[in-house]
Amino acid sequence: MSHPDYRLNLRSLGTPRGVSSLVGPHGVGASPGDKKSKNKNTRGKKKSIFETYMSKEDVSEGLKRGTLIQGVLRINPKKFHEAFIPSPDGDRDIFIDGVVARNRALNGDLVVVKLLPEEQWKVIKPESNDKETEGAYESDLPEELCGSHLLQQSLKACNDSPDVIIEAQFDDSDSEDGHGNTPNSLVDGVKKLSVCVHEKGEEGAGAPVTKDENTLMSQDARASPEKSLQRSAKVVYILEKKHSRAATGFLKLLADKNSELFRKYALFSPSDHRVPRIYVPLKDCPQDFVTRPKDYANTLFICRIVDWKEDSNFALGQLAKSLGQAGEIEPETEGILTEYGVDFSDFPSEVLECLPHGLPWTIPPEEFRKRRDLRKDCIFTIDPSTARDLDDALSCKSLADGNFEVGVHIADVSYFVPEGSSLDSVAAERATSVYLVQKVVPMLPRLLCEELCSLNPMTDKLTFSVIWTLTPRGKILSEWFGRTVIRSCTKLSYEHAQSMIESPTRKIPEKELPPISPEHSGEEVHRAVLTLHGIAKELRKQRFADGALRLDQLKLAFTLDRETGLPQGCHIYEYRDSNKLVEEFMLLANMAVAREIHRAFPERALLRRHPPPQTKMLNDLMEFCEQLGLPMDFSSAGALNKSLTETFGDDKYSLARKEVLTNMCSRPMQMALYFCAGTLRDPAQFRHYALNVPLYTHFTSPIRRFADVMVHRLLAAALGYREPPDMEPNVLQKRADHCNDRRMASKRVQELSTGLFFAILVKESGPLESEAMVLGVLNQAFDVLVLRYGVQKRIYCNALPLRSHHFQKVGKKPELTLVWEPEDLEQEPVQQVRPGGGVGVPERLCPRPPPHPVPGLLGVSGAATKASGSASPLLGCSKKKPQRTSPDP
Repeated sequence: MSHPDYRLNLRSLGTPRGVSSLVGPHGVGASPGDKKSKNKNTRGKKKSIFETYMSKEDVSEGLKRGTLIQGVLRINPKKFHEAFIPSPDGDRDIFIDGVVARNRALNGDLVVVKLLPEEQWKVIKPESNDKETEGAYESDLPEELCGSHLLQQSLKACNDSPDVIIEAQFDDSDSEDGHGNTPNSLVDGVKKLSVCVHEKGEEGAGAPVTKDENTLMSQDARASPEKSLQRSAKVVYILEKKHSRAATGFLKLLADKNSELFRKYALFSPSDHRVPRIYVPLKDCPQDFVTRPKDYANTLFICRIVDWKEDSNFALGQLAKSLGQAGEIEPETEGILTEYGVDFSDFPSEVLECLPHGLPWTIPPEEFRKRRDLRKDCIFTIDPSTARDLDDALSCKSLADGNFEVGVHIADVSYFVPEGSSLDSVAAERATSVYLVQKVVPMLPRLLCEELCSLNPMTDKLTFSVIWTLTPRGKILSEWFGRTVIRSCTKLSYEHAQSMIESPTRKIPEKELPPISPEHSGEEVHRAVLTLHGIAKELRKQRFADGALRLDQLKLAFTLDRETGLPQGCHIYEYRDSNKLVEEFMLLANMAVAREIHRAFPERALLRRHPPPQTKMLNDLMEFCEQLGLPMDFSSAGALNKSLTETFGDDKYSLARKEVLTNMCSRPMQMALYFCAGTLRDPAQFRHYALNVPLYTHFTSPIRRFADVMVHRLLAAALGYREPPDMEPNVLQKRADHCNDRRMASKRVQELSTGLFFAILVKESGPLESEAMVLGVLNQAFDVLVLRYGVQKRIYCNALPLRSHHFQKVGKKPELTLVWEPEDLEQEPVQQVRPGGGVGVPERLCPRPPPHPVPGLLGVSGAATKASGSASPLLGCSKKKPQRTSPDP
């Protein structure tokens, strides 16, 4: 069944609540450039809509006294009139209601807020579902939680929009955060991509706007003891504008053709509802836009905000460029990169001048005298088959006493990036490579990424190594750090390594393996892989016994058409023993280097910490699990991991319930952060929650992460290869903050790229049907996890063929009853009761409601009866698209 009126849209369009009441009679507010007010009652002075920001001095004083609070602003992508900042005490987030209270701050900005009087705080009613009182969190799982070293081009996606949208979650794959490459699925600041149909399915579409979940305080509410309050605030200052102030969207003419504004401005409508609508001068617009506006109805533009006055609902901006047709891969991708401030320009000539000349480059003879020569050792790489930037290699030698010498060898990027050079400055500014589904935006010029630094086989390479003597059980007997020269004997893919692991006694034919240098044999490599696998299993077993956590969630990988670049299909990326092998040794190296640099430079070490989960959200989840009778222990990372591992069986529905609960456990998790050790006084704050270790850092991926380059320099100084760092801790912390910001932007871009490809796939090849499990219910919508794709989706009742729907609380459990229109007019309507919380027994039941998919959404097309946790209907997925997973130890 085809739907010709599909339009691929980055985010559904509409007027943000909190703004609509401010819009004037002609559909626009006062222009920032409009000197005169049309309203004679204002007597020349326009009325301010937004408060004037406080002075820097007053803000500084208020923060010191504790009367003001600072935090990063998160705007709920599903309800963009709602915003939040984290509470400093880890309790429930502080609520910011409406555009006016946000005071021109954008998503991701570091803001200062002032609490409102208690009578204006938000009331959380027990009879309503307060699931979203924390707002929608982005996928903030640290990579170490997720599974590292996965497909570098495979990315995860999180798409949530007020319209009917697929919300997939993916993360880059450092397993440091306990999330097996999976982040929290309610993505906060991310662009949504939807296949939408006439705005139907939007939360407020076709139904009166209600504020059930976000009711402000009334006297009646205050008198009711069972109602709880959420602290509410308003923005009084923007400490740092972290949002790029760039947006993609569409141009429209102003509604009032007779107004003075019409002759000067067009209206730019951002695809992201969290960005205000923007006046752009007509001189920036295409010449024939005013006479032929419909020609540009589907053209995607980039606009940058240049000002936003106190007396205007809308910002003032400049049109940067026309990208092309909405819904096409390259225009959408360029828009995503621009919005998130990713520099994808060519490297300037002064940067390229820093690179070695006279290719092919060879290692200078004096370098061999400074390094340990490992070129005769059996060293090899294990990476995704498509990888070209090979950061790390492994080696394993049997010793006479039955122990093993195991090495992790990392590309010595710092050798090619002199500190203080133009190359260093650009790499520091980019801070990370950005992995899209179809390409990579590199941190370093490709000559370094793919040739000089990349540990390509049968070529001499400069490396930084960690070499241990290990027992077969993985106990460390000795440890050595140093600069080395290696010559990798082969480039194994994960599939090659997996086949070796699965065939321990079979001789693998040469034709099934990549080329191996003549000094070594396939059997030698096979033995080394098997030994490393055996040790990795012991290391992993011990890590989890010591209290580590991993939250594995599904990741989509794509196959692309070689000619068109369009996605042809998708599948769940399988995280196998070969991935785990590499991950264990990368984690071991990162932990070893963290200890070494902290020992040498306790004030200047660049480390990575992972704070414990947010208290309020964790408590809510504990209460939820208790209601469902699930024996979950949240007392520590290890206890949670044990609960997830042991609570569920191996049958299909038990695994589905585990997937849903894993997804829910990811929500309270916080981001892992780079930091300078000298800026935190309490060593307890250094800890990594998911890994359950006191010290951790990133050392193993310097080709794609600048933090790792900084760590390499610290390690070199600790070993006496260079002068100790002279940078003050606060300067190092600023660099760490920048790495954190760019890493988060990169993650969002990856998610959006995946969302884009998934949407196109479904649009081109849908409708798709897949079983799903309900995650939770709201009063007019419910969230499901589509099990086949690992995609989270919000389904709005007003976009379904329902006769009616009814929301209530049964005890503390929310329950949503759906009454479907019968497929056969002579049948009775089908009633479907959907209890909140998606870890109940899923059911696939008949009679089956209308099978046709609702355009633009995963249409529910199955029926379920009451279940003590949740129901799992069949979902008809109308044209969307799968994705890829990305790696990160």
